[in-house]
Amino acid sequence: MIEISHIDKWYGSFQALKDCTTSVAKGEVVVVCGPSGSGKSTLIKCVNALEPFQNGEIIVDGIALKDPKTNLPKLRARVGMVFQHFELFPHLRIMENLCLAQEKALGRSHQEALAKSSKLLDRVGLKGHARKYPAELSGGQQQRVAIARALAMDPIAMLFDEPTSALDPEMISEVLDVMVDLAREGMTMMVVTHEMGFASKVAHRVIFMDNGEIVEDALKTDFFGSPRSDRAQKFLSKILSH
Repeated sequence: MIEISHIDKWYGSFQALKDCTTSVAKGEVVVVCGPSGSGKSTLIKCVNALEPFQNGEIIVDGIALKDPKTNLPKLRARVGMVFQHFELFPHLRIMENLCLAQEKALGRSHQEALAKSSKLLDRVGLKGHARKYPAELSGGQQQRVAIARALAMDPIAMLFDEPTSALDPEMISEVLDVMVDLAREGMTMMVVTHEMGFASKVAHRVIFMDNGEIVEDALKTDFFGSPRSDRAQKFLSKILSH
């Protein structure tokens, strides 16, 4: 579903990604972890071309991002993205947040978009909040709305960029529960997260990054059981000791 080949990315003279190569199969859940500043978020933002990259190629569902004929807005509409800080439109009600892209990007009628949105709000446990504005919801509720909004586009894959890091501890589980359900239903997912419990529960593979490089790309049992690199061992010992 997603093929990432020899990606290099610079911000000026700083190289954020160095020769990154990996892939995600249809229905696979891949967790990307590593210390802050290691390139995790940059990597997944390259997958739907929110960040341009200088070298290498990314192919999503057979479509090459660097191909000048590729319609990037159309491709982005097929790859759901959930950000750290929700990114909901504050001036729109929850239902309007869900309907807008369906109508503008997919050409659905308002009634079709309403029906789809209502179903998805019910799925994430927020059907009673459709008429509220984002500011009237908790952080966990807003993030569940953001997931529902991404799902409303019928994505072929979902990208999550530290979806729980801006949340209070009590709200984290309500977001992770929705993500676990998605994974079990077979959604293709790339998840940047420090939630190692989530990784050990639903990930098929774990990618560990450091200093812009993919240091390890292993099955979760291998990664948690016996990480190959000293850097990953040190990272895990710090994160799992609490």
